[in-house]
Amino acid sequence: MTTVKTGRLISFEGIDGCGKSTQASLLMRRLEALYGKDAVLLTHEPGGWSGGEVVRNLLLHATSMSPLGELFLFAADRCEHVREVILPALSRGVWVLCERFLDSTVAYQVYGRGLPPDYVATIGAWASFPQPDLTLYYDISLDLAMERRRNRAHADRFESEHRSFLERANGGYRELQLQYPSRIVRLDASAGVTEVAEMTWRAVSQRFRL
Repeated sequence: MTTVKTGRLISFEGIDGCGKSTQASLLMRRLEALYGKDAVLLTHEPGGWSGGEVVRNLLLHATSMSPLGELFLFAADRCEHVREVILPALSRGVWVLCERFLDSTVAYQVYGRGLPPDYVATIGAWASFPQPDLTLYYDISLDLAMERRRNRAHADRFESEHRSFLERANGGYRELQLQYPSRIVRLDASAGVTEVAEMTWRAVSQRFRL
């Protein structure tokens, strides 16, 4: 069996309804088939660490929250997630697949909420968050994303936001991809699951020469 020499961090980004969770799971299975189950870790933000469910519930289901409070909670959650889960896995040479990471904060809190980008940059510098080796951005129209979400039983606080907020966040992702084209790969999430999975695999296999 092929072994992984160094850990890789791949983040999955896009607005809710873009299909990133499905694609992260499919990629996990494909990498497991190559390297074994112990060589791949699928995690998520917020809440992907031992105490994270409390923070996740607060962030996703609180009736109201200030933009700064939201930013600091996401940052605290990421600090513990990185310390407890991501860095140890990377040090073991594991592929870490993370649903949402640094770019979500910029898209939602900077572009969506209107917080100054320096706030996010300063927190990131203090915390020394690792940079993803590859970010997969699943681009989708807001109308299609909302149509897909209609089948969900319960919408979280972000899914229930006004359309203008979600449009700003979606636009933020597109701006980020233009700013960091070598790290962020845009994938057309409006295609079918199988087609998007093949696009995902091509992006990963080309980046890491698999």
